[in-house]
Amino acid sequence: MEIVLHAFNGILTILIMVAVGFYLERKGWFSEESVALISRLVNYICLPTYMLTNILSQFKHDQLINLSHGLIVPLISMLTGYFISIFLGRMIGVPRAHQGIFSTCVAFSNTIFIGLPLGIALFGDAGAPYIMIYYMVNTTLFWTIAFHDLATCSGTETPLFSCKTLRSIISPPLMGFMLGVAMVLLEWSLPEPIFRSFHYLGSMTTPLAMLFIGIAMSKTNWNEIALGKELVAAMLGRYLICPWIVFLIIPFFHLEPMMEKVFVIMAAMPAMTNTAIVAKSYGGDYKYAAMLTAVSTVLAIVVIPFYMWVVH
Repeated sequence: MEIVLHAFNGILTILIMVAVGFYLERKGWFSEESVALISRLVNYICLPTYMLTNILSQFKHDQLINLSHGLIVPLISMLTGYFISIFLGRMIGVPRAHQGIFSTCVAFSNTIFIGLPLGIALFGDAGAPYIMIYYMVNTTLFWTIAFHDLATCSGTETPLFSCKTLRSIISPPLMGFMLGVAMVLLEWSLPEPIFRSFHYLGSMTTPLAMLFIGIAMSKTNWNEIALGKELVAAMLGRYLICPWIVFLIIPFFHLEPMMEKVFVIMAAMPAMTNTAIVAKSYGGDYKYAAMLTAVSTVLAIVVIPFYMWVVH
């Protein structure tokens, strides 16, 4: 019961910040330019500095070496979830135009804007490196397999690997993480004033990210959301199939207990918000993608405490 209460407290903390963003957007505080500025601040300043300082403060050389074996679990679980989602979509008759969106929303989770802040609230800073391991696999597969599928289902043929997908994979948060890893392995450190400055900048990650989520949810047209077999199947895939795939495969690998818990919780995060963005850029049904993402975000309020209880 204490674990469930802790999870509810963590989610409530996040929801209050989301609610502030939601309320202020409805009051007209944010223009399109200011929303874009928040997104850029989180992606290009706050997240990279947070990951850099977190890695430098949390880990030593030998500890990082032991982390690398954990990559195989999210890789296997996401690929399995993706293939199951394709089969599930065909079984229930998802239209061709929606197949890429459906599979992507089922198989890939929001590990940065929601996963990282919520993971920190639940596990503390010690959980952040494990979240980034999951994120590395998640973002690589999204910007290759899922990106290709989203474009193809929208009627645009695009190569599986290209300079564009490579630029998308090598994102600023991932670069901050990799720089931190390199510095720890080389046993380098930042000068104290730079480290403290980066630490303060990184501490803005959670509140700014949650404000952004609140703004995005405020712009969602909830009247367009209709309960149907595609929505139900997508939510079952996202919140039942994918987390339990992780549960089934982790006994075959000798992972740290914290890493196992983080991987399960990350697999139970809402669908990626980038799905709607990519779908829109290729002329796909971005409203359908936004609907799946919005519903999965709301359901996380109930799902995450349940899985926190399960992993403990």
